[in-house]
Amino acid sequence: MAEQRAGLMESVKRLAVTLSAIVSTRLELLSNELQEERLYLARVFFLSVAAAFCFGLAVLLLTVFIVVLFWDDHRLAALGSLSVFFLCLGASVLVLLRGQKRAKSKLFSTSLAELAKDREQLGGSHE
Repeated sequence: MAEQRAGLMESVKRLAVTLSAIVSTRLELLSNELQEERLYLARVFFLSVAAAFCFGLAVLLLTVFIVVLFWDDHRLAALGSLSVFFLCLGASVLVLLRGQKRAKSKLFSTSLAELAKDREQLGGSHE
């Protein structure tokens, strides 16, 4: 009887160690995903700001150039057409951003997939 208890306690200890290792691995995976997401967002932010600054300056200078070019005859037509063009361009960029937001992968998708696999291996899915 004492041997059965010792065997049972040893099995429980092994199970606890295994579960602890699984939880530890999943937490490390989650930490890695958080770090990757943070780096991705920082990179996208800084590149977006740099690109927006450069394009903004280029657009401003191009607009001034076109208005000065047509200053004598058609300055209002040049200003109006450039305004409409940039309004349409801005709306297109917003539509593109909305599509990008929808297409982005779900945060922690790898961790959730691994947890689902663990749940199946431990005795069935609970969804």
